[in-house]
Amino acid sequence: MSRQLQKLRTRRSIIEAAFSLLDEQRSLSSISLREVARVAGIAPTSFYRHFKDIDELGLTLVDEAGLALRQLMRQARLRIASGGGVIHTSVETFMEFINDNSNVFRLLLREHTGTSLAFRAAVLREIQHFNVELTDYTMATTGLKSNIANLQAEAMVKLVFSTGAEALDATPEHKKVLAERLKQQLRFIVIGALQA
Repeated sequence: MSRQLQKLRTRRSIIEAAFSLLDEQRSLSSISLREVARVAGIAPTSFYRHFKDIDELGLTLVDEAGLALRQLMRQARLRIASGGGVIHTSVETFMEFINDNSNVFRLLLREHTGTSLAFRAAVLREIQHFNVELTDYTMATTGLKSNIANLQAEAMVKLVFSTGAEALDATPEHKKVLAERLKQQLRFIVIGALQA
């Protein structure tokens, strides 16, 4: 294996180790470099070959979380293109993401209002990327003007994130209730935007 490939694998294992340490009790600020190194199976000093410090790792985690969520919604759009309803498919895809990647979503939620200005700014950037993609998609599929499409996207993203926060620790039955409620609320937003 080439040195470059090994370096990429080690970096990936550090990122995955950090995500695995996050849960309902632990936030980014409560995990240590030594813990991450131990879980990744590397010496603590090796960490510095990949990240300047734990904060740089944290920013990378936020970027990865946002990218994972955007990729997920792109997959939803592919499902929609093959015959699924837009809101139904998007919400179901999002709920699958929360089930399969709860620590990734939990990171975005926590750091959105966390104590680190850099992490808050990074999460806001990710949310903005999400808004822009949804705005573009809305304009392309509905013909709404950009300002209305953007307001609609912002309202939808806030609502989805809020429901996602509720769904994180909900029972499977309650998640279904939340998903159905979210679909209805998103439909209200769409109807309102079309009337604006």
